[in-house]
Amino acid sequence: MKKLVVLLTLIYSVAGVAQNKKELFVVTNHTQLGNTGETTGYFLSEVTHPLEVLTKELQKSPLRFDASKYTTQQVTQGDQTLTVRAYEGIVYVANPVEEQYQQFNLYIPEAYFNGGTINGFNAQTAPIFFPNGIGGYMPAKPLSLTGGKFKDTNNSLIMALSKGFVVASPGARGRTSATGKAPAVIVDLKAAVRYLKYNDKEIPGDANKIISNGTSAGGASSALLGASGDQAAYEPYLKELGAAPATDAIFAVSAYCPITNLENADKAYEWQFGNLSQYKTMEISMLDYNVQRTYKTGTFTPEQSKVSADLRKDFPAYLNSLQLKDSKGKRLTLNAKGEGSFKELLKQTIIAAAEKAQKEGTDLSQYSFLTLRNGKVTVINWEGYITYMERHKSPPAFDALDLSTGENQLFGDSITDKKHFTPYALKNSTTESQMADAHIVKLMNPMSFIGKKNAHLPKYWRIRHGAKDSDTSAAISLILATALQNHHYTVDYALPWDKPHSGDYDLEELFDWAEKISKLGN
Repeated sequence: MKKLVVLLTLIYSVAGVAQNKKELFVVTNHTQLGNTGETTGYFLSEVTHPLEVLTKELQKSPLRFDASKYTTQQVTQGDQTLTVRAYEGIVYVANPVEEQYQQFNLYIPEAYFNGGTINGFNAQTAPIFFPNGIGGYMPAKPLSLTGGKFKDTNNSLIMALSKGFVVASPGARGRTSATGKAPAVIVDLKAAVRYLKYNDKEIPGDANKIISNGTSAGGASSALLGASGDQAAYEPYLKELGAAPATDAIFAVSAYCPITNLENADKAYEWQFGNLSQYKTMEISMLDYNVQRTYKTGTFTPEQSKVSADLRKDFPAYLNSLQLKDSKGKRLTLNAKGEGSFKELLKQTIIAAAEKAQKEGTDLSQYSFLTLRNGKVTVINWEGYITYMERHKSPPAFDALDLSTGENQLFGDSITDKKHFTPYALKNSTTESQMADAHIVKLMNPMSFIGKKNAHLPKYWRIRHGAKDSDTSAAISLILATALQNHHYTVDYALPWDKPHSGDYDLEELFDWAEKISKLGN
């Protein structure tokens, strides 16, 4: 009887996985049906038959990986040529609503199917590089081996494969469709992770070592994916899509210039760039599934000057409320004028970036805002530095009073395309408007989950924000990095010198970091 109980438990477990259906099997140790004189007469095969049927159905599930559907491709990195099995267009949910985006491309070195190794990794130990192509919170198709995210950079997928990583690049819905509003983008990334975890035994690579990567809105999504691992608040959205029953916690996060913490990003932007009244704004659109960027210049109106001043004075209170500390345990604060230890930490991080660039051959004498003594940077003139950076957004930078930004569209819904997501913008709106659901806004901010008791965050983080990036304030990434460090996560944070809003510009360094952390536990 104990064997039958175990078997029934297995049957029930399999039935629960198959399309979330439940089946009841009754087994008795009585030989007769009551007092009828009729025998129960069950045979073991009658019990195992449902298991066989359900197992076959499970194997046909849309959430099961089919190892036979691939093409063979060859990639070259330097003098290394690899043969790769390409599984492209894998739909990662059972009930997709925008299938062209809710899929991922999977690339696996052929060597892993033949018992081979690459860079010390094999089919069981290879980490999974998980790069997204999200930009401007627009819809994103999976990245492929035929082109990089940015035309002027190397292909991170090929680099990853050459280093022995398995690559899984997810697509995700975006703000331009009724079903792509927040939190669709993060729900889709979570669903893709769950698919990989659910099929870990069938897919070469270690699904317990997924390393996400993204730039701009993609960097924000990468950070959010890490910070929100297994949070119950996303479960209804995942269940509706038919996501695989698995964990969505990941191993590590790489995030370039994350456009995140959106409900506080306007304040941070004016704190950093408020003294600049001229700007060069960027507008994002889609053309043939590619993000297109155009720029226009302008000068503050009196109304914009007031908005900038209002937001700027609100930032110190927000920063101080976080109770952040530096590496020595000292509180990071700002006074009412925006001066204080937090600003000094940011300055020191910028100086460190300049000195690193100098060691690598950059002549720093061309930067008049830097003071050098004995070959070292001793002082940075803040106003001179900000002027060198240039301002790329008019106030408010993210929650526009006329609902004109991509972030306004991100927080819309199927009925109202664009909404405000900050009290200030709603109060001062210049058009008929509504406020986004506070719960949805929270679900899009990684700061919502850092330090929570039920948080399943990865131990390892790598965050980069270019020292010449004025698409969002460097304060936002510094806040994220510091909050993570304060909660004992291992964070590699830097402001690469003279880098504008961009990503994947230091792939050798990225994969040195990824390889190191992946091998620590092997």
